[in-house]
Amino acid sequence: MNPSSPILLFDSGVGGLTVYDALRKLLPKAPVIYAADLAGLPYGTKTEAQIAARVAGLLGRMTERYQPRLVCIACNTASTIALGMVRDVLAVPVVGTVPAIKPAAALTRTGTIGLVGTEATIRQAYVDDLEARFASDKRLLRIAAPGLVAAAEAKLRGTTVDPAPIAEIAARLAAIPGGAEIDTLVLACTHFPLLAEELSQAFGPDVAQVDGAAGIARRIAHLLEEQSFAQSGPNRFVVTGPLDGAKGLESALAARGFGPAEAF
Repeated sequence: MNPSSPILLFDSGVGGLTVYDALRKLLPKAPVIYAADLAGLPYGTKTEAQIAARVAGLLGRMTERYQPRLVCIACNTASTIALGMVRDVLAVPVVGTVPAIKPAAALTRTGTIGLVGTEATIRQAYVDDLEARFASDKRLLRIAAPGLVAAAEAKLRGTTVDPAPIAEIAARLAAIPGGAEIDTLVLACTHFPLLAEELSQAFGPDVAQVDGAAGIARRIAHLLEEQSFAQSGPNRFVVTGPLDGAKGLESALAARGFGPAEAF
């Protein structure tokens, strides 16, 4: 394996940077290419067929161009829909992102867990299976929170987050029978941990937030533990669509060791 061969992190937008942040703690010298499909954002409002075709097609082209040692789909929506298809077509290891229901089930004290995700994620059979396997003796209350994706994208670009939509999501969850007993919140979108402070204000400090970033990073590090790394410069941040889509991210990218955004 060429030591300069990168890890390719893929997401619809900037949410996968939460996975990147966790990965850098474990593999600080690993070269990374982060690919944001800004031209396809948001995924949560698209059909399963649209997401599967787009993700598989883009990752096929990106893998051919960048020759990564491993691909991580750092997006819950894309993973729950397209992970199997992508693994079938790529010849490199592919790590997906799934809602952190298992650790949430181990953490909850009341037995009632809230789950916030995109519309596409919360309706997937994959999530039903995770609930059946790891939280069958718990109460899992799901709610779609598509507006949080845009809020997280805007926050990373320096925009102040409006607390009203987040408070409204908390109120909707609390209004579901049993919702008042939620003590653990699954952030089933990699964008949502970027709003951890705002979510804490809306749900209260006693509601634990659980996401999968650290677990994904550990999985990647395990798969690559025998490999060597050599960076030849800053990590790369590439976007689909017009390069103007990355406007406002300069500070966030520079702080994470990325060079200027590039067009795919």
